[in-house]
Amino acid sequence: MVERVTERSDGVTSERVTETGGSTVVVERRGSGAAWLIGLVLLIAVVAGGVYLFNQNNRENLKTDAVTQAADKVGDAAKDVGDTAKDAGDAITNR
Repeated sequence: MVERVTERSDGVTSERVTETGGSTVVVERRGSGAAWLIGLVLLIAVVAGGVYLFNQNNRENLKTDAVTQAADKVGDAAKDVGDTAKDAGDAITNR
């Protein structure tokens, strides 16, 4: 029985080919796991980006609410000033 073994490696994947007599060929391939590491880093980056965008949206909503409340208060103050001016005018004309 004749057995021939050929091994190759490109730094990321290593391959071992074993040929034994006739037509039987066994191919073993092994990766270094770098793809898993890159995938994990990308997943973490996507999750972090999602959290950042979610928080950014919440901050924008808080700013919008603060501006709306301030505008409401200014409107109420203007109404109070108008009512006071009307009351003062009525007081002068009713004398």
